[in-house]
Amino acid sequence: MSKSFSAFGLAVGAVALTCLPAAAQTKVTNEGISATEIVIGTHQDLSGPIKGWGVPVANGMKMATEEINASGGINGRKIRLVVEDSGYDPKKAVLASQKLIERDKIFAMVGPMGSPTVLAAQDILFDAGVLQLFPLTAAEFTFKFDPAKPQERLKFNNLLPYVESTRAALKYMMEWKGFKKPCIMHQDDEYGKNVLDGFNQQLTAMKAQPASITSYKRGASDFSAQIAKMKSDGCDLVLLGTVLRETIGAMSEAKKLGWDVTFLGATPTNVMEVPALGKDAVEGLYAASGFEIPYEDTAKGKVKDWLVNYKKMFSADANTQAIIGYNAMMTFAFYANRAGKDLTGQKMLDALESGEKFLDIFNSPPTKFSKTDHLANTITQVQQVKGGRWVLVKDNLMF
Repeated sequence: MSKSFSAFGLAVGAVALTCLPAAAQTKVTNEGISATEIVIGTHQDLSGPIKGWGVPVANGMKMATEEINASGGINGRKIRLVVEDSGYDPKKAVLASQKLIERDKIFAMVGPMGSPTVLAAQDILFDAGVLQLFPLTAAEFTFKFDPAKPQERLKFNNLLPYVESTRAALKYMMEWKGFKKPCIMHQDDEYGKNVLDGFNQQLTAMKAQPASITSYKRGASDFSAQIAKMKSDGCDLVLLGTVLRETIGAMSEAKKLGWDVTFLGATPTNVMEVPALGKDAVEGLYAASGFEIPYEDTAKGKVKDWLVNYKKMFSADANTQAIIGYNAMMTFAFYANRAGKDLTGQKMLDALESGEKFLDIFNSPPTKFSKTDHLANTITQVQQVKGGRWVLVKDNLMF
């Protein structure tokens, strides 16, 4: 799985023990819990290549924290949220996680950002008995666990997984449009590998062959070679395992070459910034998605109020990333409340695995975990950029 990083001098504190079916035991920390507060940590990209994700996610988490505390907290305890900047650098994520465990004594890591950064740091959390909850990556390593490795039980994910969402969206597009020469351009890290796995698995299931497979290094800005290769290979559908600027860069390059091809993005492309910044270059882009994106001029009720309040707090429009960050904290609060007034790590773990459903205000699929399944959702949508905003094309997709 991941390469293990050793954490020196970790002060784990008191731990609770629980039994798995195979009699293995999971230690869960009680650090960060006092009579008046619960200390929560997160690491985000606030300064690096995906700060367009990290900053609004952190804002959404802060907004949720203020709302939770203003309403009395978690059974009388206020949340203290500590945010560290990873810069989307795995080494910095490791250092940030060590600091959060050793100095800040966090109870849980909530909503950490990015596949490579989360992968690099998660073993440090597990060694310390710290729960890793709802990371901002849908890679399989964040929810699949081996019962023979009891500390892996500490990870939970509420996002649509890359492999399954890619498969569902690709299947729909190929059957709907009759594409015969699908291609992929993906980031060369854990995130990109998951998208590639979904691409390959679905083509195998459909007895189809890829026309072209190409990759790029994380942080790259020039995609001319990749686009030229895919055009030369005759691709009629291009799957993008990209994030923000890479999506726009790839499609802009295709426009320069006069290449009229259909693009399908993995779930990280399904954010408001892509049509807002990419404009005409990304018009027509399809993307896998987990929930419908709200816009202030068409939203109603609680969602409308939430969008207005976010703008007041941060002088910016709320976006997909802010919603995900907000929901990460609200989901934590839901299960922490159900863990009871005498909160412990073990009781939090039991609440998470209880099967109780959390429903957000955005009409997302329900969040529900069990003792054997730490993934909440596999229902996929396909959305498309039309007139500078995302619109729903197809809902309730499975591969």
